[in-house]
Amino acid sequence: MKKHVRLLLLTCAAFLLLSYSQTASAIREKNREYYETRGEIVWEVPTKSKIIALTFDDGPDPGYTPQIAALLKKYEAKSTFFMVGSRVSQYPEVVRSLAQDQHEIANHTYSHPDIRRLSAERLREEVEKTQEAIHSVTGTKPTLFRPPGGYYSESIVHTAKQSGFLVIMWSWHQDTRDWADPGVKKIVDKVLNNARNGDIVLFHDYGGNRKQTVQALEQILPELKKRGYSFVTVSELMKHSGRLKQVDRAD
Repeated sequence: MKKHVRLLLLTCAAFLLLSYSQTASAIREKNREYYETRGEIVWEVPTKSKIIALTFDDGPDPGYTPQIAALLKKYEAKSTFFMVGSRVSQYPEVVRSLAQDQHEIANHTYSHPDIRRLSAERLREEVEKTQEAIHSVTGTKPTLFRPPGGYYSESIVHTAKQSGFLVIMWSWHQDTRDWADPGVKKIVDKVLNNARNGDIVLFHDYGGNRKQTVQALEQILPELKKRGYSFVTVSELMKHSGRLKQVDRAD
């Protein structure tokens, strides 16, 4: 009888150990290293060249986006704008002007929902509707997608890939948090004190008063240019390092 109890306990212990191991493995698979190694999400692009990609989320905005575009033009900077589809439809001329200046227009969903609550089908509708809006204005179809809030999961990555997108985040040391209006100095210091080759920097051109973002860029752009940096789009950054991958659209 005691032997049967010991055998049962050993069996249970082995099962629990296996379950724990599988759970731990699943958790490890979902971290940055897992997705970055597979080339399914990009946070930054290691390179020896002094190039940086400035990115702007949530626009376009009829007031702040043109101000930002004017500064970028002044310092010969090309950037990537991750746009919300509903706002693309609302302000097509702003989008068209950015595209004409050779900035990259990328996908940021149609309504900027809490992506964690969306089904795969609903997310697909969001990105494809945005794709249609951008294509109708610029004549191009983006291949880059940034999930709102920077949330990602197996489902989000898989759905994005099925729809023909590569997921783009930002360098963890280059989240300016400008949406929270932390002050111009904090935004400037965040970027300048942490600038590295191949960074992807996160700004916002919509979501309230973006005056601090504009004022910070007035200092950031000339200083980085003085340090020898060039400003490129995310796709250009990836091409430069040879890491740009073709994302196959599922049948």
